[in-house]
Amino acid sequence: MSEIKCKVASITPLTDVVYKIELTPPAPVTFQAGQYALIDMGEKDKRPFSIANAAFDSSRIELHIGAEPGNTFAGEVLSRMKEEGEISLSVNNGQAFLQSNGLPMVLIAGGTGFSYTYSILQQHLHSGDKTPITLYWGGRHAGDLYLSEALNALAAKHDNFTFVPVVEFAEDDWKGRTGWVHHAVLADHTDFEHMQVYVAGRFEMAKTVREDFTVRGLKVENLFGDAFAFI
Repeated sequence: MSEIKCKVASITPLTDVVYKIELTPPAPVTFQAGQYALIDMGEKDKRPFSIANAAFDSSRIELHIGAEPGNTFAGEVLSRMKEEGEISLSVNNGQAFLQSNGLPMVLIAGGTGFSYTYSILQQHLHSGDKTPITLYWGGRHAGDLYLSEALNALAAKHDNFTFVPVVEFAEDDWKGRTGWVHHAVLADHTDFEHMQVYVAGRFEMAKTVREDFTVRGLKVENLFGDAFAFI
């Protein structure tokens, strides 16, 4: 996969530990919604981060990087971007990209795994395809769901899109769903036979989704996530 050198256009905090990175490539890039960038940190050190913008929005690359204390994998990437103002990477990586086959779609995201589902969501809504799409986004706290307002606005604009935020540790003023995000999906659906499911988050969650959802009829060929290349 050929690499390109991108300028770091901006680094914006989304939460105390999550940053939105805007990169400007030398020319429009070609990738599919749901693919990831491989950041070049050394000859044998390529680090994957989901591309958050849709494939039609090809003149930039948006990443959401969670760099909590102790996370050197992400923290070192963020530091290099800040210090050097540019970064080398490749795009068009991964096989868990958007498949438009007419089946209703369920997107499941934990934490910054949201960036994977956000690319797919934006691409689908932009396409004009009216196939129903539902995004379940889970975080430890309500503040971790950093684009909730934008997602609620999208849901109000598009009849075929439903947004379900899920908070693990809810404050008293939280009015939405609580607990683990994949449990919310299971509570809403008893049969996944005629659905597509896209999942991004911890490997443990992806493994559990595969086990629990296939029992309820989900076909393995309709389950997508980069984690499944490793588990």
